[in-house]
Amino acid sequence: MHSPFVYNLVTKCFYDRKKHLSYLILKQYRKSLLKDERTIRIKDFGAGSRVLKSDEREVSKMAKIAGISPKRARLLNRLVRYLEVDTALELGTSLGMGTAAMAAGNNIKITTLEGCPETGKVAEEKFQEFGLRNVELKVGEFEEKLVVSGQWSVVRPNSQLTTDNRLAYGADFQSMTNRNSKFQIPNSQKKQPTTDSPQPTTPISILNTKYSLLFIDGNHQKEATLAYFEKLLATVHNDSVMIFDDIHWSRGMEEAWEEIKAHPQVRVSIDTFQWGMVFFRREQEKEHFVIRV
Repeated sequence: MHSPFVYNLVTKCFYDRKKHLSYLILKQYRKSLLKDERTIRIKDFGAGSRVLKSDEREVSKMAKIAGISPKRARLLNRLVRYLEVDTALELGTSLGMGTAAMAAGNNIKITTLEGCPETGKVAEEKFQEFGLRNVELKVGEFEEKLVVSGQWSVVRPNSQLTTDNRLAYGADFQSMTNRNSKFQIPNSQKKQPTTDSPQPTTPISILNTKYSLLFIDGNHQKEATLAYFEKLLATVHNDSVMIFDDIHWSRGMEEAWEEIKAHPQVRVSIDTFQWGMVFFRREQEKEHFVIRV
């Protein structure tokens, strides 16, 4: 491995075996979804699921089959911390398992987009339940949200951006592993009741922001993936990373991945089989890596 940057990324982040406190949040978040027996109606704008065919799906089955795996969630959590990511954009919130992985215990502000209103509602409930106040969820078609101007930011009254989600919890992490009691946010740390209507501030655009991490997991079709990549290039800086989920999901996704990693602005690309990661470090020679994680 010729790149010191990639070598350190692999040895210090990918293969970090320490047990971080934030993993407890991810475990409890996943557990709460696996116990959720609600059935919701899915509005799917992408390639859809190969397993869950009906547009009416149980939340628990979605979490088990379609959600990010515990191993990948821990990796994403470490990656945010190792790269010192401060801002992230996610295309494809789903039930928020990947969002929670980025948010838990990290000093980061996340904007996440979800096309399905009912799925987004479940995710928003979970963000509130687990005190993930550094997440802003926007529901709607990606094409409508990825505009240059005219979009309103939503500010929730009395909300605050915490630098560590342990402060948002305000509780001993040991209590989360107590099998005989459900983890509760102390009353002193809970948000005060707010009005139902979002309060608009200055018009902003998702594309007028620079992100340190962009997680693309919302369509799984070649044309859409390439279109998102091209449009989001305006939002990256020299140290940004883009992560594309399911790059080997289909022949079309593999073709999209080949085009993305060959793009002249991409300097480092890493194929972890499920994820394709690209970096834009101008100071580095162009290299591609295949790494098992």
